[in-house]
Amino acid sequence: MPSPLDREGLIPMGNNDTDLTGKRIVITGATNGIGKEIARALIRRGANLTLVARNESKAAATAEELHREQGATSVPDIVTGDLADLASVRRAGEEIRTRYPSIDVLINNAGIHALFSRTTVDGFESMAATNHLGPFLLTNLLLDQLIAAAPSRIVITASEAHRNGGRPDLDHFAEPRTFGPVGSFRSYGQSKLLNILFTQELARRLDGTGVTVNCFCPGANATGLISDARLFAVPMKALARTRIIRRPEVGARAGIDLTIDPKLETTTGQFVTSTPGLNLLPPVAIRRDTDYQERLWLRSAELVGL
Repeated sequence: MPSPLDREGLIPMGNNDTDLTGKRIVITGATNGIGKEIARALIRRGANLTLVARNESKAAATAEELHREQGATSVPDIVTGDLADLASVRRAGEEIRTRYPSIDVLINNAGIHALFSRTTVDGFESMAATNHLGPFLLTNLLLDQLIAAAPSRIVITASEAHRNGGRPDLDHFAEPRTFGPVGSFRSYGQSKLLNILFTQELARRLDGTGVTVNCFCPGANATGLISDARLFAVPMKALARTRIIRRPEVGARAGIDLTIDPKLETTTGQFVTSTPGLNLLPPVAIRRDTDYQERLWLRSAELVGL
């Protein structure tokens, strides 16, 4: 039977009524946008959610909102963690490990697009840290719990912006750099490329464990990620009234599919996109370089202290 992901695109979602009762799903970046819509779809199906967020009060409000959804069986748990701060990620990972002996799904959705260069408390460029190093560390800290729940899944929010990422210098990709709004798009694209390469390498490392790993592009969406881009706020709001910029609930569909669709239970190591036309483009060359992906893994592990 042909794979539903023979091409870089997903079959239309449809009305998937998969019952998630009793399933423990950990998700980052669920207080708005794509993450909240994925969380909403999951709690409607009875999932037990854990929201990892840096803003505890915002997470609490989101948890109460989600609990009011039809089908919700529990109030989502909250774990405080800032992906840009490795010590915070370690505390969050340890708290999750202590709470749950097994995790059915980990969704790494949180991310930023910083228009101007910033440096994290650990001395890293902010997008490289938040979009790649933080999720890389959190995922590694929770692998035992995911393997214990197998068959289980890891889902990562990537982006077609990865095509602008070039070939990151492994010695310097996380170092602070100076850029403005124009240069920020290359740095953002690079961080999203790292998401995809991480997905591919992790899928190989988890082969035979029953844990699958996939990532997706939700398309250009009217979410907090875009609204953070202050210089583009006016044109983005205008585009949000068209079909060019999608509503978050539309952009979330690919992530929901990867999380719950039974047809994708054994699919792993894939990048999928729901952006019309882009699913016909060939993969960028670096996605075929497994040696580079392994070296990226080792370098990332070195940087986060694994």
